Amino acid sequence: MTTLADLRILDLSDGVAGAYCTKLFAGFGADVVAVEPPGSGHPLRRHGPFADDRPHRETGALWLYLGTNKRSVTLAIGSPTGRGLFRRLVEEANVIVESFPPGRLDPLGLGFQALWAIKRRIVLVSVTPFGQTGPRAGWRATNLASFASGGQMCLTGEPDREPLLIGGYQAEYQAGLQAFAATATAAQNADALEVPQHVDLSAQEGMASALETCLPSWAYHKQDISRRPGAAEGAHTIGQLLESEQLRARDYFREIEHPISGRLTYPGPPFLLSALPWQTGRAPTLGEHNDDVFCGQLGLSRQELTRLRAAGVV
Repeated sequence: MTTLADLRILDLSDGVAGAYCTKLFAGFGADVVAVEPPGSGHPLRRHGPFADDRPHRETGALWLYLGTNKRSVTLAIGSPTGRGLFRRLVEEANVIVESFPPGRLDPLGLGFQALWAIKRRIVLVSVTPFGQTGPRAGWRATNLASFASGGQMCLTGEPDREPLLIGGYQAEYQAGLQAFAATATAAQNADALEVPQHVDLSAQEGMASALETCLPSWAYHKQDISRRPGAAEGAHTIGQLLESEQLRARDYFREIEHPISGRLTYPGPPFLLSALPWQTGRAPTLGEHNDDVFCGQLGLSRQELTRLRAAGVV
């Protein structure tokens, strides 16, 4: 296999975790369609830093990175017409990735059972802070809350000081990486056995699973080995990382041209696959592929698309 082009993924997620999961699939050749709200677009489009400190929905660094190789359509799935169009997209999809609070899709007729009725081999991937069940299932959480609730903050900082948060969105990136692995497994199983899957990914559990020896040491010996001296030492600077001879030799950093943000340097994938080369496509502009998907794929006329746009559906 040299491509994942036959794998179609609809991305309804609105955070880093889901976007990173689908970024990895898109990078290895899957057809990923980011389904964005009309007008505002994906929330990550509003996250900086921005070029020249001038906010623009097409130049936010986070979206430029996480949107690479994807297609973008705008669709209001909260409207009856929008839901109808989305169901038609589901008929040709293999995977749907979402990050809504548990149960939010059911009233829209887009929950797991409803999707299964549309497509027998469907895989629904739900990436949330605390999972689909339990007393905190409906709680919202930031990256900080996921990082802390998973026990990771006990590993950072000095033992006689307050715990520290690692910079960036590490809890969400780790959740996205785990969602990618779980989704690949579920998609393979669904295709081979015709068994639909609902992947339930909890960012808290993802963080807790990476605690190495900390949990066993406490469980077996009631000994906390996490807050040890030197936990914050030994890191390279970002500048040194960018100039790493090893990373450059492996072609880790790639330059990508974007029609609005220009030519920028991007990090590559966290792993390489010998039979699936990594793609270096850019992030899409908002709704860039509306014509391709709604007219070319679903068969709507340009006049119908214009009316839907005027009604705020796309």
